[in-house]
Amino acid sequence: MQVEYKRVVLKLSGEALAGSKGTGIDSRVLKDVGVQIKTLIEMGVQVACVVGGGNIWRGAAASSQGMDRATADYMGMLATVINALALQDALESLGVTTRTQTAIEMRQVAEPYIRRRAIRHLEKGRVVIFAAGTGNPYFSTDTAAALRAAEIEADVILMAKGNVDAVYDRDPRKEPNAQKFTELTHHQVLNLGLGVMDATAASLCMDNNITIIVFSMSEDSNIVKAVCGEKIGTVIRG
Repeated sequence: MQVEYKRVVLKLSGEALAGSKGTGIDSRVLKDVGVQIKTLIEMGVQVACVVGGGNIWRGAAASSQGMDRATADYMGMLATVINALALQDALESLGVTTRTQTAIEMRQVAEPYIRRRAIRHLEKGRVVIFAAGTGNPYFSTDTAAALRAAEIEADVILMAKGNVDAVYDRDPRKEPNAQKFTELTHHQVLNLGLGVMDATAASLCMDNNITIIVFSMSEDSNIVKAVCGEKIGTVIRG
């Protein structure tokens, strides 16, 4: 297969890592993701990952119930570290050299995020997992993915979802007549208020001309297919 993108940021939502269980971490999903990432590494693709934490903790939900928003968000960042370490373990069990970097320092379990070091790891064929979001409350892991993609000059952000297979004008789980988009611009995502990512992340991708591909992880080899340019899900570009 022909590789379309040489350096990618794979954004894994917490829901995707939970699989059919809904919460926690599904070991079968981790293994499948690991196998696909290993395939990409063997094809010469440089892979960085950004993981969400919604399968363990949702800061926005806790905040709506009265918890201090900053505290709730920091707890969410710690949830992403748990997911990152699980993904790291799954990859290394397959023989894939991996480095986890966190935006909040916790040297006993991961490297601190350093842009130049992350790029060097990628150039050496190592998978880099970015955890703890941006390190700041009030910013989502989608924004972290956009920020890291801009910093490491990635060719594309692959948004692997656990519950939808593309971008729709309405929630397809609630609206059976929801319209599916195959291609969108960043402007359309912002102007139509589509829920694929928050406005901050979409704006950052637009300003830096970063292509986004939104697809489901539930189908076989979708991550590899997306990197090879197959038409799956929704492509968002300038």
